[in-house]
Amino acid sequence: MSNNSSREYRKNNNNHRNSIPGKSLFIGAALSGLIVGALLISGFIGSRSGNSQFCSLAAVKNGGGTAASGHFPTPIQLQAILHYATSRVVPQQSLGEVTVSYDVLKTRAPCNFLVFGLGHDSLMWTSLNPRGKTVFLEEDPKWFQAVLKDSPYLKAHIVKYRTQVSQADDLLSSYRSERLCWRSYAYLRGNTRCRLALENLPDEVYETEWDLIMIDAPRGYFAEAPGRMGAIFSAAVMARNRKGSSVTHVFLHNVDRKVEKAFAEEFLCRKYLVKAVGRLWHFEIPSAAKSIRNGTCICQILTKFTIEHV
Repeated sequence: MSNNSSREYRKNNNNHRNSIPGKSLFIGAALSGLIVGALLISGFIGSRSGNSQFCSLAAVKNGGGTAASGHFPTPIQLQAILHYATSRVVPQQSLGEVTVSYDVLKTRAPCNFLVFGLGHDSLMWTSLNPRGKTVFLEEDPKWFQAVLKDSPYLKAHIVKYRTQVSQADDLLSSYRSERLCWRSYAYLRGNTRCRLALENLPDEVYETEWDLIMIDAPRGYFAEAPGRMGAIFSAAVMARNRKGSSVTHVFLHNVDRKVEKAFAEEFLCRKYLVKAVGRLWHFEIPSAAKSIRNGTCICQILTKFTIEHV
């Protein structure tokens, strides 16, 4: 690799890891405000006695019932407020993009929230889902250790991907030849025949019905990177195989890149796209069972579509 290429790689790698010091004070304060807002909303909604939030907090201090009823800020929420109020390193997503997911979390938390990727936003996502399950999947062991060193309370797993960005065209054009990639037959755990299926994830990923899925990883900005093809396909399978009747909210970042956009069109389906802000798309995907009950068809995975059409 040339010196110029090496410098470019390091630059891109830093961008991927969500470090944008130039926006530090404004976005840090804004993120802290979001978290404080989540705390206040949770407290006021949970309080049925008519007391103010200050009285509720006082009750906790004096051994009252507010903490037991689950409305006192969690340690990780307090840590997040302190971190984002003082840090110059902020998430790569813009405030507008973050707010899209925040608005959903306000109505769904506590919930099950799966996030592809660890980053400087991980503490924020966990704090916005108090008393829910927030799990992160990260492909880089060194970055995994670095993030967990500063935020040991995060629940995260190291995962391996078997695809590369350079294979995206072939994966999109050839998956139809493998029946276990089709909508009616697709599954994930142990599905080695479908190259897009993430078949070796931790058991709790397969055993949990996820209310929200955020796809902001793995890396997808150079040819040898894993790319997000498998993450997008697998999120669609999780949503459609869901046993419950609720929709699954899927958030995909970096849709300005052709691979992310093409695979989102193919597997998440544009008709389920409910909001687009900046480089973020928000989908609400119904389970296959709910779609059939409602007499509607879900995304036709066998439609003719290639990356070249984007």
